[in-house]
Amino acid sequence: MKIIIALSVLAVAVAEQLPLVNPPVAIVRSSQVNPDQFGAHSSDFEAANGIVFQFSGSEGVAGGSNMVGSWSYPQEDGTVASVKFVANENGFQPESSLLPVAPAFPHPIPQFVLDQIEFARLEDERKAREGTKGQA
Repeated sequence: MKIIIALSVLAVAVAEQLPLVNPPVAIVRSSQVNPDQFGAHSSDFEAANGIVFQFSGSEGVAGGSNMVGSWSYPQEDGTVASVKFVANENGFQPESSLLPVAPAFPHPIPQFVLDQIEFARLEDERKAREGTKGQA
C-alpha cells in the first residue's frame, strides 16, 4: 500500500513539471438568454483564441427546435473561417466558403436528349389525363 501511495505522489509531482500541450482557453464573453416558456433561447460566447459562436432558436412547428447561428475561428494562415447555419425541420443547412462545392456538369446536354425528356413529360401528362377521364 505504501508503494502505491509513493508512486501516486511521484506521478503527481512529475505531471506538474510537464508543460501543457493544449492549455485551457479563457472565455472572454458569454451570454445565454431564455426569455420565455415557449422554447425561445439564444447563446453566444467568445474565447480568447478568437473562436466566436452564437445562435438563437425557438420551438419548431413539429415540436423540435429551430435554430439559426454562426461560428468563426482563426486559421493558421491568419484568415478567419466562418460558418452560418440554419437547423430546422429541413435539417442542418450550413453555408460557408469552406464547404466543398460539386463540380460543374462536365458537358452540355445535347438538344435531342432535352427533346426526349420533354416528350416523355408530355406523354406522362397525357396518360395521366386519359386515366382520370376513364375513372369519372
